[in-house]
Amino acid sequence: MLNGSERHNTERTERNHHDDMPGGAQNIIAASPQMLEVLAMARRAAAGESKVLITGESGVGKDLIARTVHIHSPRANGPFIAVNCAGLTETLLESELFGHVKGSFTGAYRDKPGKLQLAHRGTLFLDEVGEMSLRMQALLLRFLETGEIQSVGSHGASGHVNVRVIAATNRNLAERVSAGEFREDLLYRLRVIHVHVPPLRERREDVPILIDHLLKKSQRPVTISDEAMQILQRYRWPGNVRELQNVVEQAIWFAERDMIDVGHLPRGLRNAGEALLPLPDR
Repeated sequence: MLNGSERHNTERTERNHHDDMPGGAQNIIAASPQMLEVLAMARRAAAGESKVLITGESGVGKDLIARTVHIHSPRANGPFIAVNCAGLTETLLESELFGHVKGSFTGAYRDKPGKLQLAHRGTLFLDEVGEMSLRMQALLLRFLETGEIQSVGSHGASGHVNVRVIAATNRNLAERVSAGEFREDLLYRLRVIHVHVPPLRERREDVPILIDHLLKKSQRPVTISDEAMQILQRYRWPGNVRELQNVVEQAIWFAERDMIDVGHLPRGLRNAGEALLPLPDR
Protein backbone atom coordinates (compact mmCIF):
# COMPACT_ATOMS: atom_id res chain seq x y z
CA MET A 1 0.00 0.00 0.00
CA LEU A 2 1.11 3.59 -0.59
CA ASN A 3 1.61 5.90 2.35
CA GLY A 4 0.27 9.44 2.25
CA SER A 5 3.48 10.95 0.89
CA GLU A 6 3.88 8.32 -1.83
CA ARG A 7 0.23 8.72 -2.88
CA HIS A 8 0.58 12.50 -3.10
CA ASN A 9 3.75 12.18 -5.20
CA THR A 10 2.11 9.61 -7.48
CA GLU A 11 -0.97 11.80 -8.05
CA ARG A 12 1.22 14.81 -8.78
CA THR A 13 3.35 12.80 -11.21
CA GLU A 14 0.25 11.49 -13.02
CA ARG A 15 -1.12 14.98 -13.49
CA ASN A 16 2.20 16.24 -14.80
CA HIS A 17 2.29 13.48 -17.41
CA HIS A 18 -1.27 13.72 -18.73
CA ASP A 19 -0.32 15.95 -21.64
CA ASP A 20 3.01 14.43 -22.63
CA MET A 21 2.11 10.73 -22.70
CA PRO A 22 1.83 9.51 -26.29
CA GLY A 23 -0.58 7.02 -27.72
CA GLY A 24 -3.57 7.33 -25.42
CA ALA A 25 -2.02 6.75 -22.00
CA GLN A 26 -2.62 10.46 -21.39
CA ASN A 27 -6.30 9.52 -20.94
CA ILE A 28 -5.62 7.89 -17.56
CA ILE A 29 -7.35 10.26 -15.18
CA ALA A 30 -7.31 9.21 -11.53
CA ALA A 31 -7.85 10.63 -8.06
CA SER A 32 -8.96 7.56 -6.09
CA PRO A 33 -6.41 5.78 -3.87
CA GLN A 34 -7.17 2.49 -5.66
CA MET A 35 -6.28 3.81 -9.12
CA LEU A 36 -3.28 5.79 -7.92
CA GLU A 37 -1.94 2.56 -6.45
CA VAL A 38 -2.58 0.75 -9.75
CA LEU A 39 -0.67 3.45 -11.63
CA ALA A 40 2.19 3.34 -9.14
CA MET A 41 2.39 -0.45 -9.56
CA ALA A 42 2.39 -0.05 -13.35
CA ARG A 43 5.31 2.37 -13.08
CA ARG A 44 7.24 -0.05 -10.86
CA ALA A 45 6.52 -2.92 -13.25
CA ALA A 46 7.76 -0.79 -16.15
CA ALA A 47 11.28 -0.68 -14.72
CA GLY A 48 11.87 -4.39 -15.30
CA GLU A 49 11.40 -6.96 -18.05
CA SER A 50 8.97 -9.29 -16.27
CA LYS A 51 5.73 -10.32 -17.90
CA VAL A 52 2.64 -8.51 -16.64
CA LEU A 53 -0.92 -9.77 -16.37
CA ILE A 54 -3.59 -7.05 -16.14
CA THR A 55 -7.02 -8.14 -14.94
CA GLY A 56 -10.30 -6.29 -14.56
CA GLU A 57 -13.80 -5.97 -15.96
CA SER A 58 -14.46 -4.84 -19.52
CA GLY A 59 -14.15 -1.10 -19.96
CA VAL A 60 -11.85 -0.33 -17.01
CA GLY A 61 -8.90 0.68 -19.18
CA LYS A 62 -6.59 -2.35 -19.12
CA ASP A 63 -5.12 -1.34 -22.47
CA LEU A 64 -4.16 2.08 -21.09
CA ILE A 65 -2.39 0.45 -18.15
CA ALA A 66 -0.47 -1.74 -20.61
CA ARG A 67 0.57 1.34 -22.58
CA THR A 68 1.65 3.04 -19.36
CA VAL A 69 3.93 0.11 -18.55
CA HIS A 70 5.43 0.29 -22.05
CA ILE A 71 5.84 4.06 -22.11
CA HIS A 72 7.74 4.13 -18.83
CA SER A 73 9.89 1.09 -19.62
CA PRO A 74 13.33 0.87 -21.25
CA ARG A 75 11.46 -0.32 -24.36
CA ALA A 76 9.57 2.96 -24.74
CA ASN A 77 11.33 3.75 -28.02
CA GLY A 78 10.38 0.35 -29.42
CA PRO A 79 7.03 -0.68 -30.90
CA PHE A 80 3.88 -1.33 -28.87
CA ILE A 81 1.87 -3.95 -30.74
CA ALA A 82 -1.62 -4.93 -29.56
CA VAL A 83 -3.53 -8.09 -30.52
CA ASN A 84 -7.13 -8.82 -29.52
CA CYS A 85 -7.17 -12.56 -28.94
CA ALA A 86 -10.97 -12.64 -28.78
CA GLY A 87 -11.47 -11.06 -32.19
CA LEU A 88 -9.78 -13.74 -34.30
CA THR A 89 -10.29 -17.41 -35.03
CA GLU A 90 -7.58 -19.83 -33.92
CA THR A 91 -6.08 -20.06 -37.44
CA LEU A 92 -6.07 -16.30 -37.97
CA LEU A 93 -4.64 -15.66 -34.51
CA GLU A 94 -1.75 -18.03 -35.15
CA SER A 95 -0.97 -16.29 -38.43
CA GLU A 96 -1.38 -12.87 -36.79
CA LEU A 97 1.07 -13.68 -34.01
CA PHE A 98 3.65 -15.83 -35.77
CA GLY A 99 3.28 -14.76 -39.41
CA HIS A 100 3.04 -17.07 -42.41
CA VAL A 101 4.98 -18.07 -45.50
CA LYS A 102 3.79 -17.78 -49.06
CA GLY A 103 1.47 -20.60 -50.09
CA SER A 104 0.86 -21.85 -46.54
CA PHE A 105 -2.91 -21.45 -47.01
CA THR A 106 -5.42 -20.06 -49.49
CA GLY A 107 -4.83 -16.34 -49.81
CA ALA A 108 -1.23 -16.43 -48.57
CA TYR A 109 0.23 -14.77 -51.66
CA ARG A 110 3.39 -13.58 -49.92
CA ASP A 111 5.40 -14.04 -46.76
CA LYS A 112 3.98 -12.00 -43.90
CA PRO A 113 5.70 -11.27 -40.59
CA GLY A 114 3.69 -11.80 -37.42
CA LYS A 115 3.01 -9.34 -34.62
CA LEU A 116 5.71 -10.97 -32.51
CA GLN A 117 8.29 -10.10 -35.15
CA LEU A 118 6.91 -6.58 -35.50
CA ALA A 119 7.19 -6.14 -31.72
CA HIS A 120 10.91 -6.99 -31.67
CA ARG A 121 12.69 -4.88 -29.01
CA GLY A 122 9.30 -3.59 -27.90
CA THR A 123 6.13 -4.79 -26.21
CA LEU A 124 3.40 -7.18 -27.35
CA PHE A 125 0.03 -6.61 -25.67
CA LEU A 126 -2.26 -9.67 -25.74
CA ASP A 127 -5.73 -8.38 -24.94
CA GLU A 128 -8.35 -10.92 -23.79
CA VAL A 129 -5.73 -13.65 -23.53
CA GLY A 130 -8.25 -15.80 -21.65
CA GLU A 131 -10.12 -16.39 -24.92
CA MET A 132 -7.22 -18.28 -26.53
CA SER A 133 -7.82 -21.90 -27.50
CA LEU A 134 -5.75 -24.57 -25.73
CA ARG A 135 -3.71 -25.13 -28.89
CA MET A 136 -2.87 -21.42 -29.15
CA GLN A 137 -2.02 -21.40 -25.46
CA ALA A 138 0.49 -24.18 -26.11
CA LEU A 139 2.07 -22.23 -28.99
CA LEU A 140 2.30 -19.09 -26.86
CA LEU A 141 3.85 -21.04 -23.98
CA ARG A 142 6.47 -22.47 -26.30
CA PHE A 143 7.36 -18.99 -27.52
CA LEU A 144 7.60 -17.65 -23.96
CA GLU A 145 9.97 -20.49 -23.06
CA THR A 146 12.22 -20.33 -26.12
CA GLY A 147 11.71 -16.95 -27.81
CA GLU A 148 11.51 -18.79 -31.14
CA ILE A 149 9.15 -17.85 -33.96
CA GLN A 150 7.77 -20.51 -36.29
CA SER A 151 5.69 -19.01 -39.07
CA VAL A 152 2.62 -20.84 -40.31
CA GLY A 153 3.69 -23.11 -43.17
CA SER A 154 7.40 -23.09 -42.34
CA HIS A 155 9.31 -26.29 -41.56
CA GLY A 156 11.30 -24.93 -38.65
CA ALA A 157 11.98 -21.95 -36.44
CA SER A 158 12.07 -18.65 -38.35
CA GLY A 159 14.25 -16.94 -35.77
CA HIS A 160 14.25 -15.43 -32.29
CA VAL A 161 12.72 -12.14 -31.18
CA ASN A 162 13.21 -9.99 -28.09
CA VAL A 163 9.71 -9.08 -26.92
CA ARG A 164 8.15 -8.20 -23.58
CA VAL A 165 4.67 -9.69 -23.25
CA ILE A 166 1.86 -7.94 -21.38
CA ALA A 167 -1.45 -9.78 -21.24
CA ALA A 168 -4.91 -8.72 -20.12
CA THR A 169 -8.19 -10.47 -19.44
CA ASN A 170 -11.61 -9.89 -17.92
CA ARG A 171 -11.85 -13.60 -17.12
CA ASN A 172 -10.93 -15.34 -13.86
CA LEU A 173 -8.05 -17.41 -15.21
CA ALA A 174 -7.76 -19.48 -12.02
CA GLU A 175 -11.35 -20.64 -12.51
CA ARG A 176 -10.64 -21.40 -16.17
CA VAL A 177 -7.62 -23.46 -15.10
CA SER A 178 -9.86 -25.47 -12.75
CA ALA A 179 -12.32 -25.98 -15.61
CA GLY A 180 -9.55 -27.24 -17.89
CA GLU A 181 -9.94 -24.26 -20.23
CA PHE A 182 -6.64 -22.51 -19.51
CA ARG A 183 -3.16 -23.94 -19.00
CA GLU A 184 -1.85 -23.57 -15.46
CA ASP A 185 1.77 -23.38 -16.64
CA LEU A 186 0.87 -20.55 -19.03
CA LEU A 187 -0.91 -18.67 -16.24
CA TYR A 188 2.24 -18.82 -14.13
CA ARG A 189 4.32 -17.62 -17.07
CA LEU A 190 2.06 -14.62 -17.72
CA ARG A 191 1.33 -13.67 -14.10
CA VAL A 192 4.83 -12.73 -12.96
CA ILE A 193 3.47 -9.29 -12.06
CA HIS A 194 -0.27 -9.02 -11.52
CA VAL A 195 -2.04 -5.65 -11.83
CA HIS A 196 -5.77 -5.63 -11.08
CA VAL A 197 -7.76 -2.59 -12.25
CA PRO A 198 -10.81 -2.05 -10.00
CA PRO A 199 -14.23 -1.34 -11.52
CA LEU A 200 -15.50 2.23 -11.57
CA ARG A 201 -18.15 1.54 -8.90
CA GLU A 202 -15.31 0.84 -6.44
CA ARG A 203 -13.47 4.09 -7.19
CA ARG A 204 -16.23 6.63 -7.56
CA GLU A 205 -13.92 9.49 -6.59
CA ASP A 206 -12.72 9.21 -10.20
CA VAL A 207 -16.18 9.85 -11.70
CA PRO A 208 -16.23 13.69 -11.32
CA ILE A 209 -12.73 14.20 -12.72
CA LEU A 210 -13.39 11.82 -15.59
CA ILE A 211 -16.56 13.75 -16.43
CA ASP A 212 -14.70 17.06 -16.16
CA HIS A 213 -12.03 15.71 -18.52
CA LEU A 214 -14.64 14.62 -21.06
CA LEU A 215 -16.46 17.97 -20.89
CA LYS A 216 -13.22 19.85 -21.49
CA LYS A 217 -12.57 17.72 -24.58
CA SER A 218 -16.03 18.45 -25.97
CA GLN A 219 -16.53 20.64 -29.01
CA ARG A 220 -19.23 22.48 -27.03
CA PRO A 221 -18.63 24.46 -23.81
CA VAL A 222 -20.86 22.41 -21.53
CA THR A 223 -21.17 22.17 -17.73
CA ILE A 224 -23.16 19.74 -15.58
CA SER A 225 -25.69 20.33 -12.80
CA ASP A 226 -25.10 19.07 -9.26
CA GLU A 227 -28.17 16.83 -9.49
CA ALA A 228 -26.95 15.15 -12.68
CA MET A 229 -23.46 14.73 -11.22
CA GLN A 230 -24.91 13.05 -8.11
CA ILE A 231 -26.81 10.53 -10.22
CA LEU A 232 -23.70 9.76 -12.26
CA GLN A 233 -21.67 9.26 -9.08
CA ARG A 234 -24.30 6.92 -7.64
CA TYR A 235 -24.72 4.78 -10.75
CA ARG A 236 -23.05 1.34 -10.71
CA TRP A 237 -21.45 1.66 -14.18
CA PRO A 238 -21.51 -2.00 -15.28
CA GLY A 239 -19.69 -0.90 -18.45
CA ASN A 240 -17.15 1.08 -16.43
CA VAL A 241 -15.19 3.98 -17.96
CA ARG A 242 -16.21 3.06 -21.49
CA GLU A 243 -19.90 3.33 -20.54
CA LEU A 244 -19.29 6.61 -18.71
CA GLN A 245 -17.66 8.07 -21.80
CA ASN A 246 -20.62 7.07 -23.99
CA VAL A 247 -23.18 8.49 -21.54
CA VAL A 248 -21.38 11.84 -21.23
CA GLU A 249 -20.92 12.18 -24.98
CA GLN A 250 -24.63 11.51 -25.51
CA ALA A 251 -25.64 13.96 -22.78
CA ILE A 252 -23.45 16.70 -24.27
CA TRP A 253 -25.39 16.63 -27.53
CA PHE A 254 -28.77 16.53 -25.82
CA ALA A 255 -27.92 19.32 -23.38
CA GLU A 256 -29.74 22.63 -23.66
CA ARG A 257 -28.29 26.00 -22.75
CA ASP A 258 -24.87 24.40 -22.38
CA MET A 259 -25.87 22.63 -19.14
CA ILE A 260 -26.29 18.87 -18.69
CA ASP A 261 -29.22 18.24 -16.36
CA VAL A 262 -30.93 15.09 -15.12
CA GLY A 263 -33.33 15.09 -18.07
CA HIS A 264 -30.41 14.84 -20.51
CA LEU A 265 -29.19 11.55 -19.04
CA PRO A 266 -30.30 8.23 -20.59
CA ARG A 267 -33.71 7.11 -19.34
CA GLY A 268 -32.41 3.78 -18.10
CA LEU A 269 -29.79 5.50 -16.00
CA ARG A 270 -32.24 8.05 -14.57
CA ASN A 271 -34.65 5.27 -13.64
CA ALA A 272 -31.98 3.02 -12.12
CA GLY A 273 -33.65 3.37 -8.71
CA GLU A 274 -32.34 0.65 -6.43
CA ALA A 275 -29.32 0.21 -8.70
CA LEU A 276 -28.01 3.57 -7.51
CA LEU A 277 -25.37 3.49 -4.79
CA PRO A 278 -25.03 5.89 -1.85
CA LEU A 279 -22.86 8.90 -2.54
CA PRO A 280 -19.20 8.25 -1.61
CA ASP A 281 -17.87 9.83 1.56
CA ARG A 282 -16.11 13.07 0.92
